[in-house]
Amino acid sequence: MMRLLSALGMLVFTTATGIAGEVDVIDVKVRGGGTDFRFSVTVEHADEGWDHYADAWEVVGEDGTIYGKRILAHPHVDEQPFTRSGTASIPEGIKTVIVRAHDSVHGLGGKEMRVDLPGR
Repeated sequence: MMRLLSALGMLVFTTATGIAGEVDVIDVKVRGGGTDFRFSVTVEHADEGWDHYADAWEVVGEDGTIYGKRILAHPHVDEQPFTRSGTASIPEGIKTVIVRAHDSVHGLGGKEMRVDLPGR
């Protein structure tokens, strides 16, 4: 009986710490041109507080080069989805980037978006 309770306790613990799941990028708006761009990124995540929340989004090239990153400094438990803006410097010749998000438990994951840069 003790082993069964122990196994159930582990199951409950695992489930409780993973409820929020991964963070998804659900919308991206891009302005700018040349090499300087401003991204408004909407992310969605079931933030649970300081132990599990969406903590960043980043703009990367198809080769994995990170061109810009926005740190999200606190949980957004009561504000979902939410949008935050940031900038990225992207070399000429790059026409498409990927915007992906990060959370404090799972790291990178969830839905990402491929975005064509204006004027390219």
